[in-house]
Amino acid sequence: MVKAYVGIDVGSVSTNIVALDENYEVLFNYYARTNGQPLDAIKAGLEKLKKELGNNINISGVGTTGSGRQLAGVMVGADVIKNEITAHAVATTHYVPDVRTIFEIGGQDSKIILIKDQMVIDFAMNTVCAAGTGSFLDHQAERLGVPIEKFGELALTSTNDVRIAGRCTVFAESDMIAKQQYGFSKADIIKGLCKALVRNYINNLGRGKKLEPPFVFQGGVAANVGIKAAFEEEVGHEVIVPKYHNVMGAIGVALLAKEEVEKKKGRTNFRGFNSLQTDFVPSSFICTGCSNNCEVIKVEMNGTPIAMWGDRCGMWKEKVKRAI
Repeated sequence: MVKAYVGIDVGSVSTNIVALDENYEVLFNYYARTNGQPLDAIKAGLEKLKKELGNNINISGVGTTGSGRQLAGVMVGADVIKNEITAHAVATTHYVPDVRTIFEIGGQDSKIILIKDQMVIDFAMNTVCAAGTGSFLDHQAERLGVPIEKFGELALTSTNDVRIAGRCTVFAESDMIAKQQYGFSKADIIKGLCKALVRNYINNLGRGKKLEPPFVFQGGVAANVGIKAAFEEEVGHEVIVPKYHNVMGAIGVALLAKEEVEKKKGRTNFRGFNSLQTDFVPSSFICTGCSNNCEVIKVEMNGTPIAMWGDRCGMWKEKVKRAI
């Protein structure tokens, strides 16, 4: 029986699940669209994990991260629930111990993380503008009639420099259309877009920060070799793309789950695969107990509240803990 530690990263665009063995080798790797239904995405991923690894594994620890980490943690019985910055940093320092700068670009947001001595010393996130994110690149690839898998490769075939305005999705698309009308090739335009988006990323997230190598690029967009090349040109240094670049958050929180369970002498909170058949229902309400008017998220399992969060004072969270 192989001990496995599971990491679940629930984002607005994708849900990623990994399982690591005791030697930190990846046994299972799942990357799928969330499609606005995080609970269904988690169930599908865990059911696939169970089918592929079968009875040969013992789930010895589970961790959750991402924007849906709280809900995911309640659903599976997580041993640890951590934010994306921590999870990504832990995974990256595991694979590249001397990393100093992490570029992370996902489906809907992007972040930059600065590391020193394997500790996070600074970070910045962009969750407002979609320029440069996976969803924006998907849209542009579809508009140009280029498969997203070939988008970056096509950029590398260009020998012309075409400047595209990358500070906003609207301006970028308008500029791309104008350049098409001027007769520039798709390769030239895509190369210009890659450079513009990296320039925008560095100017926004890297402003005022000292970016030092080794550089690591991760997230779904790291598969785009055109963006990678643009980063290398911008920073004047090699940029490393890890093998599991698209599931680094899940790997990081799986590593943290292993660490947490070992502290508890091997006891995990994992509810088991049978819990996937349980009916979890999330809802919310505004607490009027004080002037904060907190929005409290409540999760019920088979009609019974099992978790609440969002209240600044912790009153509702404690009420549920006492009732369980």
